[in-house]
Amino acid sequence: MVVSFRRRVLVPLLVSAAFAAPAGAQTGSGQTTSADTPSQQPTATTSDGDIIVTAQKRDESIQNVPISIQAIGTRRLDQLNVSNFNDYTQLLPSVAFQSSQPGVTTVYMRGVASGGDGNHSGSLPSVGVYLDEQPVTTIGGTLDVHVYDIARIESLAGPQGTLYGASSEAGTIRIITNKPDTAGFYGRVDGEVNMLRSGGIGYVSEGMLNIPFGERVALRMVGFYQKDAGFIDNVPGTRRFLPQPGGISVDNAAFVKKDYNDTETYGGRAALKIDLDDNWTATPTLLYQEQNSHGSYGYDPKVGDLEVQRFYPEYRRDRFAQAALTIEGQLGNWDVTYAGALLDRRAVQSSDYTDYSEAYDSLYSAVGGLAGYFYYQDNAGNTIDPRQRVIGRDHFKKLSQELRIASPVDQPFRLVAGAFYQRQSNLIFQDYQIPNLGQQVSVNGYPGTLWLTRQHRVDKDYAVFGEASYDLTSKLTLTAGGRVFIYDNSLVGFFGFGRNPGVDAADGRPYTASPFNAAGSSRTGVASCYMAGGGTLRDAYLNGGDTTAFLTTPDVGAIPCVNLGVPDGNRVVPKRADGQGVTYRFNATWKPTDEVLLYATASRGFRPGGINRRGDVGDYAADFLTNYEIGWKTTLPGGTVRFNGAVYQQNWDQFQFSFLGENSFTVIQNGPDARIRGIEMDTNVTLGALSLTAAGSYTNARTRTDLCDSVDCSAEGAKVLAPSGTRLPITPRFKVSGTARYSVPIGTARAYIQGLVAHQSSAASDLRLAKAAALGRLQPYTSANLSIGAELANYTFEIFARNLWDERGQISRFQQCGACDQRPYIVPIAPRTIGIRAGAKF
Repeated sequence: MVVSFRRRVLVPLLVSAAFAAPAGAQTGSGQTTSADTPSQQPTATTSDGDIIVTAQKRDESIQNVPISIQAIGTRRLDQLNVSNFNDYTQLLPSVAFQSSQPGVTTVYMRGVASGGDGNHSGSLPSVGVYLDEQPVTTIGGTLDVHVYDIARIESLAGPQGTLYGASSEAGTIRIITNKPDTAGFYGRVDGEVNMLRSGGIGYVSEGMLNIPFGERVALRMVGFYQKDAGFIDNVPGTRRFLPQPGGISVDNAAFVKKDYNDTETYGGRAALKIDLDDNWTATPTLLYQEQNSHGSYGYDPKVGDLEVQRFYPEYRRDRFAQAALTIEGQLGNWDVTYAGALLDRRAVQSSDYTDYSEAYDSLYSAVGGLAGYFYYQDNAGNTIDPRQRVIGRDHFKKLSQELRIASPVDQPFRLVAGAFYQRQSNLIFQDYQIPNLGQQVSVNGYPGTLWLTRQHRVDKDYAVFGEASYDLTSKLTLTAGGRVFIYDNSLVGFFGFGRNPGVDAADGRPYTASPFNAAGSSRTGVASCYMAGGGTLRDAYLNGGDTTAFLTTPDVGAIPCVNLGVPDGNRVVPKRADGQGVTYRFNATWKPTDEVLLYATASRGFRPGGINRRGDVGDYAADFLTNYEIGWKTTLPGGTVRFNGAVYQQNWDQFQFSFLGENSFTVIQNGPDARIRGIEMDTNVTLGALSLTAAGSYTNARTRTDLCDSVDCSAEGAKVLAPSGTRLPITPRFKVSGTARYSVPIGTARAYIQGLVAHQSSAASDLRLAKAAALGRLQPYTSANLSIGAELANYTFEIFARNLWDERGQISRFQQCGACDQRPYIVPIAPRTIGIRAGAKF
């Protein structure tokens, strides 16, 4: 009843704030603000003034940029204590995401979501992420860069394929750091202690130093440490497996723990600004961050609220480092920018895969379960516990370089043009282990491994781009841009079961003994590896050929042999998927007054095609998103009110759809077409000591053709998984948020009270109707934050509560395998958190 009351009362208030606030605004004159410096005192409002953004590769007022963009500036980031991805995405109405744990997050914008993305050999992301000028978009989950000493976060909705490229099909998120400052020495420190309801105690410590070295050189350093307390309990449980009688029974007594999903994050940034002369500046930067998570961030509602039963250790260690260089200067009166970076990310993860064993034991119950039907045996031939554990390692590298020029901004004809190159690679390792599994039935060279994936993926992008604007009149501007791209993706390596290397006495050749492996498979894994002279091991086995002459490939590491790639003489070369094309953007901007801007845009973005890591499944093609948008940006005289919005329609053609297919193996295929219609608005109102902000979106995203279990729905036996008209998953139809901050002077201090309320409606957890029903729907929720504090000179102190009424908001739902419908998990927002925060500037 209480939750129902909150939704009936708060949601209309948020909607009215988002769409009606400008009606009662006052007038005055606007001012421009910059990043915090020692001379700046905390202000009374959450307004960031006239924010300067670089969304179009130029410094511009956000109110003069004719695209849908939201920016959260330094002041508001600090006031709302934003420190990570989850914190700032609740303020961005067009952004949705899926997450199973920290560091494993897939971002979506404007409903461009098919679900199931984020696999290390899956589709490239549809949303690009940038840190300053450099792309940090990664395949296996968005980098959760710690947010501290950040100038602003820009959210660019809609295709940004002209200036930003392949992974900006649906939009781009840009994290812009504060730069070194030669004006003087200063710094800040901040700390926080918090306590979770039904959880433990967490804390944060952060600091920044700006150190000038003369008039032309300055260094800015940031360091941070954050401990997020756990709130999910691993409670006692048992699992029983066939065969019967005398089935196998196991418990998790060794792993029972309260609040076991804690996360520790630490790292730092350093940037050195060097003014080479009056026109040229070089800014090398270094970033390092490490995140160590334990346990599961999803709970099993069948076990209990915030409870699970896990039977093997679960952890994830995610480390990334980036070295970047930005050089900016002028040739004549043209601006020149070079941006290059090398990103290195390593992740190690252990996951309990008992649910898989439980599900497949039930599926094979008529023939004795997993242990009875297959060959789950130790070296002595004894039947063993069939539970699995997955050890995963990913080594991701990204090299990116961009060179661009921009003509003078004060001319009626303006041009931005450049060239871009990017190479990203991932060395993939997935080891599905069954402890005590016999060596003869394990993957060759990996005793105890039932299934192994070890592959090397490389994605390369080349592009030249340009965008030109011409002022037809002082009030009307036309813009046209294009990006010519080439992508070249490759994949090579091994996947599958092993092959018993023993000799069948009746045959006399190696790899002929039975059982072939723990699953008894004669077709997959080593059986499908390429042999000298052509064919596979299975072919040689059946045709009486040599069963020992395996082909090899470099750069993958220790694998039994190669079954994913293309045989070429005495080796196997990577399998390739490449293509080329053009994306575009056309825009008309009309500015009837200095306070009003109207625009219309047609733009197109793309996502490259690729190769399925399961070699017996075909490649998938590129998909494209075409966007038609009308928007407005208004500022009442005086700058006390800003009201921006956009209405759009997007056509998503044969979008890439990822799902867990046969044997719970990720498969990507091109699915149906979809159409997405929506509206998004945001407003900022300053009324003396009171500041209000609100943002909201409505998204109606539906398929226009059937989704089938094959690319061609007319193929014989094709099964319709989602009929035309099915809503796309993950993105809620409604998402709104609002903040209010009121401050009042008390002596020499300024006290304030601040609140944030966010609501989102329900959404499907999967596009496939049957799977969505098994997983359950993402339920609507409304959460609130409240803080009370004071600012005195250069000191701040605050008491806060996040998720005030302990709402169990659902971020995502998942299951461990494609057939594991018996145990869907819910990833919730953190429970109610109460804490104190203090800071000082010097």
